[in-house]
Amino acid sequence: MELGHQFEPDRQHEFMEARRHPRYQLETDIRIYPRNAPVVRGHTVDISESGISAMLRVEVPIGEVVRLEFSLSSTDVEVHALVRQRNAFRYGFQFVGTNAQDIIARTCRQLAMEHSLFGESR
Repeated sequence: MELGHQFEPDRQHEFMEARRHPRYQLETDIRIYPRNAPVVRGHTVDISESGISAMLRVEVPIGEVVRLEFSLSSTDVEVHALVRQRNAFRYGFQFVGTNAQDIIARTCRQLAMEHSLFGESR
């Protein structure tokens, strides 16, 4: 009897509820500017109103505040973010004091509508 699989959906549900904002798939180029290091280029995976995740080939220090540059709806966005986590090549960034909150929130609302219209779930 495998009890681990029996409880896995509950654990996943609790984890999703712990997030402040839902995530939406977003694939675009991103540039990360760490302190005292050259620019790191990557590709985003998803976005929420509070953060973004990206695939990077170069290590970025966890806990460091970095500058991010990427495009949303044909608008260039520049924000600061805290490097929150890393899982292999995937990094999670939490936005801090962003001046681009309006465009990020608008993009998330647009992505939410597209996901509900096309039946995609995340």
